[in-house]
Amino acid sequence: MTDLTALRYTEEHEWIAGDGGVVTVGITDYAAEKLGDVVFVELPAVGTEIAAGAVVGEIESTKSVGELYAPVAGVVVEINEDVVADPALVNAAPFADGWLIKVEVAEGALDGLLDRDGYVALTEG
Repeated sequence: MTDLTALRYTEEHEWIAGDGGVVTVGITDYAAEKLGDVVFVELPAVGTEIAAGAVVGEIESTKSVGELYAPVAGVVVEINEDVVADPALVNAAPFADGWLIKVEVAEGALDGLLDRDGYVALTEG
């Protein structure tokens, strides 16, 4: 199990693991639950430059279609091909095998993101 207190979070329900260099990005269990059964995931291509807050992908479920927002600016260095092939991983293991992209970020890119307590307060509010 991932240590959820070591992650950073966004108000759009993404999580970020790592503290600089290359970080891993996924959606939270809260977001996966709200979406329902995920049936399709579209991710940006490796090498894509992304801007914090920009839409970089799509997550489609049996209930709705959600957008994946870039939580940080940087360059996509890896996508999770397993999730593209088996979107249900987003529901089954959102903090583990269900990660979505890895992004190379500049130092300080994670400043201003929520810690676990801040994210829990957001989802319970």
